[in-house]
Amino acid sequence: MRINIVGRQFEITDPIRLHIEKKAEKLSSYKGFVQQVDFRVWKESPSKEQYAVEVVVDVERREDFVAKAEGPDVYAVIDEAVVKADRQLHDHREKLKSVR
Repeated sequence: MRINIVGRQFEITDPIRLHIEKKAEKLSSYKGFVQQVDFRVWKESPSKEQYAVEVVVDVERREDFVAKAEGPDVYAVIDEAVVKADRQLHDHREKLKSVR
């Protein structure tokens, strides 16, 4: 599973990168059908301390899953987006199990 981290008009510092990589490990349990995970982090506006994180998960034979979260704390927003992505992947895996 490949992990890409992109900051849009926002510098991804080493602590933020490490936090994202640590949280992305949670998604590694789905590596059977997850090919790539993209994290996009940006600040909503220069004057506000409001951040947004979008997690795009590339899954085999299906459209990408997208999870987005916003908030004042970049670390909490990353956590929330990963939880949303995890939930989508869990539901998808359960759906695949029930079809078989």
